[in-house]
Amino acid sequence: MSMRTPNEKVVPFRDARSEGAIVFDPTTRRQTPTSEWFEAAHWGDAAELVGSGGRGGAWFINAPDIGMVLRRYLRGGLIAKLSRDRYVWRGENSVRSFAEFRLLQALHADGLPVPRPLAAAYWRDGRRYRAAILLTRITNVHSFGHRVLADATSAPWQASGALVARFHRAGLDHPDLNAHNLLFDDAANGWMIDFDKARLRDPSERGWRRANLARLHRSLHKLGGPALASAIESGFAQVRTAYDEGMTEDMER
Repeated sequence: MSMRTPNEKVVPFRDARSEGAIVFDPTTRRQTPTSEWFEAAHWGDAAELVGSGGRGGAWFINAPDIGMVLRRYLRGGLIAKLSRDRYVWRGENSVRSFAEFRLLQALHADGLPVPRPLAAAYWRDGRRYRAAILLTRITNVHSFGHRVLADATSAPWQASGALVARFHRAGLDHPDLNAHNLLFDDAANGWMIDFDKARLRDPSERGWRRANLARLHRSLHKLGGPALASAIESGFAQVRTAYDEGMTEDMER
């Protein structure tokens, strides 16, 4: 989403390394964020490196007034060998952190279970830029993948299918939907996270919805390996059943 949202303010900055801008929600913070907020070193002992899932570059920030997640945007795959954290500059509205901030604002406003975005930033250096985002931390949860590895038979298979269907009904295309991007508490309440490159689309189009489910399916097999292949196939059948029921429910309203 490239358009501005109602609850946002954009402030430019220049620090010792480059210039950039910060977008933030003034209703969530009394203080205007500075570029230092997006550096783990700024938080000292309050910053705890997140050790599982993703490509690294994420920290839990145990601030006195709020728990946050700081995430840098990092490349994966072969292209990461050329540039780990630089992206091509195509204008402020195309900055990945700004796009994710605005998408999360819209999803949160619609009542979907996502982390509330606090602020996003970019640092521009000529035709390249770096980016980072600050989010509220969802506590007392474990990823779907963690729960499958801990006990595949009691993992929240049906809750996962229902959760994905809820987002798909809203038109949310999450191209990197994997087992680490679904979080659940002990009561099987679920959240979806990590919306880089996600976007809103027509929910009646089945292609992108099938691709999301296929990505989740592959990630579970990659995580569980041959030892859990049978349990994952059995569990994923429950995911599909709950998903199909969730999509049908919306059509019957």
